[in-house]
Amino acid sequence: MLEVKICGITQVRQGVAIAQQGATALGYICTTKSPRYITPDDIAPITAAVRAAHPEVQHFGVFVNEGVAAMIAIARTADLSVLQLHGDETPAICQLLRDALEMADLPNVQIVKALRIRTTEDLTEARRYVPAVDALLLDAYHPDQLGGTGKTLDWQSLKEFSPGCPWFLAGGLTPNNVLDALSQLSPNGIDLSSGVERSPGDKDMNKVEQLFEQLRSI
Repeated sequence: MLEVKICGITQVRQGVAIAQQGATALGYICTTKSPRYITPDDIAPITAAVRAAHPEVQHFGVFVNEGVAAMIAIARTADLSVLQLHGDETPAICQLLRDALEMADLPNVQIVKALRIRTTEDLTEARRYVPAVDALLLDAYHPDQLGGTGKTLDWQSLKEFSPGCPWFLAGGLTPNNVLDALSQLSPNGIDLSSGVERSPGDKDMNKVEQLFEQLRSI
């Protein structure tokens, strides 16, 4: 089954509605530099409401070069099920985080490493993370933004990508191009943010509905 993650959630009502539409995961931006930033205390009511209605949905906290202790504390406060690392974290840091989650009695919290792909060498680099993470997420490279850029990846270059673990396709996906992407590639999941927004952190529910209508046609 294709996982569908909608990232940049900031509102309880939208989070519940998007889960109702069929999202398998919701993402919350935990870095203060992002226009989609949301505090752990504000994430908690969203995860609680969604878990009450849709307990199967996963909740991703998106971090950029955050300390291990801080991520664990936020995971507890916000009741996150996945930590997505979107900065310069090395495979060693990913393993350190995994060990720390075990020590903190949070062994079921998963780790996803996001990588901004610029060249085929970046795809080779991605495989170094496989032993230390549960999944990879491939996003488009932008010199100033770490995500939600609206830029697509070169899908042709990803046709042979098979890292040995689950992976998500991100980067400029919209209801209008998602079927084109999935006709060329077979990721385990897709991740959308700006492609289903009115403005950063405010989702366009018409676009969300269009997305799931498209996916149901596959």
